[in-house]
Amino acid sequence: MKNKFDMLKDEDSGEEKEDTEVSKDHQVDKFVWPKVKPGQGEHQLQYSYSMWFSKRTPGNKASSTNYEQNIKTVGSFASVEQFWTLYTHLARPCDLTSSSDYHLFKQGIKPMWEDDANKSGGKWIVRLRKGLASRLWENLILAMLGEQFMVGDEICGAVVSIRFAEDIISIWNRTSSDVTISLRIRDTLRRVLNLPPNTIMEYKTHTDSIKDNSSFRNTDIFTK
Repeated sequence: MKNKFDMLKDEDSGEEKEDTEVSKDHQVDKFVWPKVKPGQGEHQLQYSYSMWFSKRTPGNKASSTNYEQNIKTVGSFASVEQFWTLYTHLARPCDLTSSSDYHLFKQGIKPMWEDDANKSGGKWIVRLRKGLASRLWENLILAMLGEQFMVGDEICGAVVSIRFAEDIISIWNRTSSDVTISLRIRDTLRRVLNLPPNTIMEYKTHTDSIKDNSSFRNTDIFTK
């Protein structure tokens, strides 16, 4: 059965359309990383990235198997120009249906807790009221692509999660045990999103996520 996703725009009508083609090479369990490099005269990013999309079917119990079946790559890029070509053809997060997620991760890192680059890390989480996700997601990924976090290779990727009552933005890092690095990422995240000083920010290790099979429950909460 082919998976259907609703994140691509129809260029002629301006409406979103379903993407019904999922090749075997793009399934996570048989994934082959695409080779990307900057075109002539393009501005190379420090890292190459892949954008992923997932949509959970309502009523399906969450599991790693379901997750692998429901996630696919949207595109990969190595330059500023390639990023904007991809980004401008995607529906904005606020226009996605509930239970949809965009994942922007460095090339070679799958947006999965168990990935070698992620398994010792965790993520900072910011919960948003409805209507803010598109703008803050753009601010976050531009800061990530522009290396504004200043933590070397520590950043793995970022996720925006569209839910019924709220939207959630998170940024994943490699080493949850490094408190200094984690706090630097938190403070930069607060700055690039222009969050009020009293905004609640949450952190959860991927080890804990694996234990309780949850991304956003049972988090550590920070208010400063």
